[in-house]
Amino acid sequence: MSHKVTWSRFFPILEWGSTYSGAAALNDLTAAVIVTIMLIPQSLAYAMLAGLPPEAGLYASIVPILLYSLFGTSRSLAVGPVAVVSLMTAATLAEVTQAIDVGYATAALSLAGMSGAILLTMGLLRLGFVANFLSHPVISGFITASGILIAVSQLKHVLGVEAHGHTLPDIAGAIFAHVTQTNLLTLAIGAGAIVFLFWVRTGLRPTLIRLGLRPGAADFIAKAGPVLAVVTTTLCVWGFDLDHAGVQIVGAVPQSLPPFTLPDVSFELLAALFVPAALISIIGFVESISVAQTLATKKRQRIDPDQELIGLGAANLGASLTGGFPVTGGFSRSVVNFDAGAQTPAAGAYTAIGLAVAALFLTPLIFFLPKATLAATIIVAVLSLVDIKTLRHSWTYSKRDFGAVAVTVLLTLGLGVELGVTAGVLLSLLLFLYDTSRPHVAEVGLVRGTEHFRNILRHEVVTDPTVLSLRIDQSLYFANARFLENYIYDRIIDDNDLKHVILMCSAVNEIDLSALETLELINIRLKELGIVLSLSEVKGPVMDRLRRGSFLDHLTGHVYLSQFAAFRSVTSQPDTVSALAAQDCANVFCR
Repeated sequence: MSHKVTWSRFFPILEWGSTYSGAAALNDLTAAVIVTIMLIPQSLAYAMLAGLPPEAGLYASIVPILLYSLFGTSRSLAVGPVAVVSLMTAATLAEVTQAIDVGYATAALSLAGMSGAILLTMGLLRLGFVANFLSHPVISGFITASGILIAVSQLKHVLGVEAHGHTLPDIAGAIFAHVTQTNLLTLAIGAGAIVFLFWVRTGLRPTLIRLGLRPGAADFIAKAGPVLAVVTTTLCVWGFDLDHAGVQIVGAVPQSLPPFTLPDVSFELLAALFVPAALISIIGFVESISVAQTLATKKRQRIDPDQELIGLGAANLGASLTGGFPVTGGFSRSVVNFDAGAQTPAAGAYTAIGLAVAALFLTPLIFFLPKATLAATIIVAVLSLVDIKTLRHSWTYSKRDFGAVAVTVLLTLGLGVELGVTAGVLLSLLLFLYDTSRPHVAEVGLVRGTEHFRNILRHEVVTDPTVLSLRIDQSLYFANARFLENYIYDRIIDDNDLKHVILMCSAVNEIDLSALETLELINIRLKELGIVLSLSEVKGPVMDRLRRGSFLDHLTGHVYLSQFAAFRSVTSQPDTVSALAAQDCANVFCR
């Protein structure tokens, strides 16, 4: 491998940067302007969701984006604060800061730093496959429950009341207890902003086009909808002194670039943050890689999951050193970035510059920005995450997956995000182990007019009373080897005519040591009963491993290339079998 290839693997910027053109730069700049306008209110809102000052959202959207541009492989992914990770951050920090004497913002830096270190380590060790252990139903259930939690948690800002908690019963109970203290002006601003933002998503663009605006300009204005809500409500609060009437506002936000910050690296704090940081890292990575791969497929580009871990790890480390909190690739901003024509990660760098300008010069303009508007921005954004369709689909398709989704949703809502996602993952793994510990084993027979063998319960097939043909539809390993052993013994116990057992291994991709020992035991037991054990259709890699031991030397039968060859070889009427295979199968269900 050349040095150029090696370096470009760790620094993808060397690959796309070498062919960067003026046309690509123009497209990237256009996308950056649109995404920057979208990110300003989003960043402020997600900082509030995480329980941090508004400027933390801007800080978490500048250096992390730059670092991802250097190390990430997606050309459209936009990195920064996202709703689910912000919620997990708030839940984690609330618990940790109660148990340990540490500042909330400092703990956020440490959480981002630890998340970055975990992601970076996983990337260097090429552990991107770990994300595969999170099933899509569990992730969907977790994100759905998180979306509901986030939306409900923001109602306090829309109503202008105090309410705390990190589970649905706690939040809903607190809001209900204070609902009589609702500030009607705040409610009017928040509810108005929610209605407006929902309309912006679906109705603004068609309206502008009907008024004669070109589609490109209509798209731009529609994507700037949250900014219009911010500007309008801020002017209303400022012009009518609504802050003196009880409308909560953002207040003073420092005019500065992201400061250099150092996270607390005390052992006690890092130990308390490790499990939440690992969950945040994996959930964030799964969300990010899903978006990145979806967008890359549309342009026939390639995403390297392990390098994505490095890119996201660097982004989170950058957030920890510049006053931020955990970040990942966001769905909505990435889609906007893609639709706006972003060609390379340079679009993210331009976005970072735009946000830096906003942090330096525009923060005084949001002094009178009502928190109800930011809450409305969050509510409208996260309700799109609620996916009831997955629950309905999983119910009809797989009760096992529905159980995992339902448990994840209920526990996330009832006990909090950390316990919810942990329980969902554990339940998925347990259900997987249960299913694989009971592999599907079919007794098969010859389909007339073919050399194919199919389940005797599903097809009209030819069998021989002296031969038992079993098709194993799964790899054999320690958890299911005993099941196969018991299945064979139960089948042969009262069958005195049986002389041969053939295991059809076409679906077996691996046989581990425990399963091999079980096969050896089955071979011995069958031999004692006068029954010959044979194998058929064993895959090459599996045969390679079987040849390393002594099992094949002691096998009472043979290993056949095909099930048909095995059946014809051991049956008492081989000529009849050949004749049946040669018959016309026009009226036979062969497959």
